[in-house]
Amino acid sequence: MDKKERYQQVINYFSEHSPDAETELLYDNPFQLLVAVILSAQCTDKRVNLTTPTLFNSFPDATSLSKAEFEEVFPLIKSISYPNNKAKHLIGMAKKLIADFGGEVPLIVDELVTLPGVGRKTANVITSVIDAQPNMAVDTHVFRVSHRLGLVPSTAKTPLAVEKVLIKYFPEELIHRAHHWLILHGRYTCLARTPKCSDCGLKEICRYYKKQNR
Repeated sequence: MDKKERYQQVINYFSEHSPDAETELLYDNPFQLLVAVILSAQCTDKRVNLTTPTLFNSFPDATSLSKAEFEEVFPLIKSISYPNNKAKHLIGMAKKLIADFGGEVPLIVDELVTLPGVGRKTANVITSVIDAQPNMAVDTHVFRVSHRLGLVPSTAKTPLAVEKVLIKYFPEELIHRAHHWLILHGRYTCLARTPKCSDCGLKEICRYYKKQNR
């Protein structure tokens, strides 16, 4: 099976079983999604979704958050991983949104990464979710699943290297959807320590499964 055939099988499977895959983060606008994604770093979406309603009630937009003090934000997100740094990032992000972007979330990766707390992965999430841009955010789930399924070579050892391969072989119009396919598959089926191979419809093409069952 060559790489194009492998990708096509993955596309066919997810198109049938997860045609409407999307982010599990809850948000009402680009600003709320940006806040949620910053908070989700090394934290579960479930925990973020339990935290953001109170935060958004207190700080519904960039203007209000930009005027917040650390002591006001920290207690609202203290159940999140790394709340100290994230509280500082959120306030800094809001201040820069006001100063440089008129309070609006930019939908250009190079502009997004200038915001405190926003790296390439977060910028790719925002642009792909909000604007369906062909950008692939590579988190630990995407990284793991891509290697196990053989979508990327073993030599792709960094998130950026994986990203470049995935956007090369997934059709451009599917990249924003494929991001969620791979994340959700890694979150619920292709688990890091105990993958549910018996429940996986892709095990016949999975290099990891074949290696484990030689």
